[in-house]
Amino acid sequence: MYDEDVDVLIVGAGPVGLSTALFLGRHGIRAAVVEKRAATSRLPRAPGLQARTMELFRAAGIGKEIRALEIGDSHRFFEGGILRVNTYAEIADAVVLEAPSLDGPEISPELVMGCGQDRYEVVLTEKAIEYGASVRFGQRLIGVEQDDEGVTASMEDVGTGAVRTVRSRYLVGADGAGSTVRGILGVRRSGLGTVFNALSIYFRAPELERILADRPFILCYATVGGTMTGLSRLHGRDPWLAAPVYHPERGEKPEDFTDERCVAIVREAAGRPDMAVEVLDKVPWEGAQLVAEQFRVGRVFLAGDAAHVHPPAGGFGANTGIHDAHNLAWKLAAVMRGWAGTDLLDSYHGERHAVGTAMAEQAMVRNRIRHGYADEDTRRQMVDDIIITLGYRYRSGAVVAADSPPVLTSPLTLTGEPGTRAPHVWLSSPAGRQSTIDLFWSSFVLLTTAEDTVWAAAAERAAAAAGVPLRTVRVGPGGDVVDPDRDFAARYGIGSHGAVLVRPDAFVAWRAADGSGEPDRVLAAVLAAVTGAAAPAVAGS
Repeated sequence: MYDEDVDVLIVGAGPVGLSTALFLGRHGIRAAVVEKRAATSRLPRAPGLQARTMELFRAAGIGKEIRALEIGDSHRFFEGGILRVNTYAEIADAVVLEAPSLDGPEISPELVMGCGQDRYEVVLTEKAIEYGASVRFGQRLIGVEQDDEGVTASMEDVGTGAVRTVRSRYLVGADGAGSTVRGILGVRRSGLGTVFNALSIYFRAPELERILADRPFILCYATVGGTMTGLSRLHGRDPWLAAPVYHPERGEKPEDFTDERCVAIVREAAGRPDMAVEVLDKVPWEGAQLVAEQFRVGRVFLAGDAAHVHPPAGGFGANTGIHDAHNLAWKLAAVMRGWAGTDLLDSYHGERHAVGTAMAEQAMVRNRIRHGYADEDTRRQMVDDIIITLGYRYRSGAVVAADSPPVLTSPLTLTGEPGTRAPHVWLSSPAGRQSTIDLFWSSFVLLTTAEDTVWAAAAERAAAAAGVPLRTVRVGPGGDVVDPDRDFAARYGIGSHGAVLVRPDAFVAWRAADGSGEPDRVLAAVLAAVTGAAAPAVAGS
C-alpha cells in the first residue's frame, strides 16, 4: 500500500514545479508537490517575468493576481536595458550593452514585469492548492521506481527521517540544477559545463537610490578593480542584488566572502567607500551551460533547471522552465483524460529540448558579450530577446508542417505558421474585448473567417468522431467574434476560406491557407496526428 496516490507527483516547489501543479489543476488533474526546503523562497530571485510567461498566467486565470504584485512601473526598468559602468557613481557615463525588445502591443496582450520569486511563489502555491494540488515542504526524494502503470517515489521527512511512498501515474522532476530525479534516472547532460562562479549578495544601501539618479536598468555591471559585479533590483524594493564573480581556480571559495568583504565589494562597485551597506544574505552559484540528453524517461519528465541550465544572461531560466511546465501540463492532461495517445508525450522532449538547447546557446552568447570576450561571429549569433521568448518554433509529431526551420530565426515572424505561437489579434464580442490568445486553454480551437462554414463543420465532425475537445471560432462580421482592424486573416496567413488549428497551449498545430475538397478527411488525419493517435497523413502550410 502507498501513503498517497495522485495523478502526478512533482518534485520541487520552485516556480517550475508550482506552475506545473497549477496548470495541471486548471486542467482537472490532481497533483502533489514535494520540496526539501522548509518553505517557499525568501529571496527575490528570478525577478523578470516575460510577456509569454504572463500570457500563461493569464490563460491559467491568475494573471491579475500576479500583475498585482508589481511595485510601481517596472516596465521602464526593462526599457533601460543592460548597462556597464566603471562604478555605479558614474551611471551618467554608462555604456548600453544590450537594449532588448521584450514585448509590444502588436505582439502580445501582456507586458514583461518585475517581481521577485519570493512573492510570486506564494501566489503560485496558494493557487495550486486552490486548484486541487497538495504542497508538502521538508520532503526529500530518496527513490524512484516506475512500471507500466505508474511511478512509486520514496520520500524522507527532513525533520524526522520518516519515509513514506507516493504512487502516481507520472512524475515531474522540477528540482533544479542538482536534480535528484535526473540523478536517479541516470540522465546525462551535455554542454560547456561551469563557465563562471558568482556570489549573490542581497543587501540594503539607501544611498544607492541617490547615486543611481533614478536611472532605470535591467542589470548594471561595474568593472572597477577588474571584477564584474552586476547590480539589479527589478523586483522593485529592497534588497538590492549584487553578484560579483569569483575564481575557484585561484583558490577563492564562497566562505572567503565574509559580510565585511561583501560590504567592501559593494562599496567599491558603487564608488562610495563610506556608503552604509547591510548584508542580508549570500548565495554562491555557478553559471553553467548544460542540457539533459533526455527530458522524458518512461513516465518521468524533467523540467526547468533539472532539464537545462545556462548563465542568467537574458533572464531565460525560470521563464523557460515555466514554459516547459505549460507545454507538459496540457499534454499530460490530454493523455490522462483519454483524448490523446501516449505518443503525444514524446513531443514534450521533441519540442522543449530543442528550445532549451537554443536558450542555453543564446544565454552563452550574451554572457560572452557582457564579460567582454565576444568576437564578431559571436555577436552575429545573438538573437533578439523577443524572438527567444515568444518567437521560437516547435517541430514534433504534435505539429503538422512541411518544413523544418531553425528553432530561432530573425526577424520575429508570428504569422500563423505551424509550430509558432498563434498571433495576437484583438477581438470584440458581446462578452467584451479579448485577444486571440485568450481563446486557447482547454481544447483545440479551429479559427476561420466568418465567410467559411466548411472547415468549421468538418472540424466539429472530426473532433466528435475522435473524442477530442475542439471548438470553432469564426472571425469577422457575422461570425462568433469580430476583429475591429479586419486583419485576422492576413495576420494568420489564410485566405477567406482557410483555417488554422491551434493547440491548447496557443501554438499553431496546422494551417490550410484556403479551402479543400476533402475537409473531413484532412481534419480527421490532422487531429489524429497532433494528439498522438497516428502519424501525419497530410501537410500543413
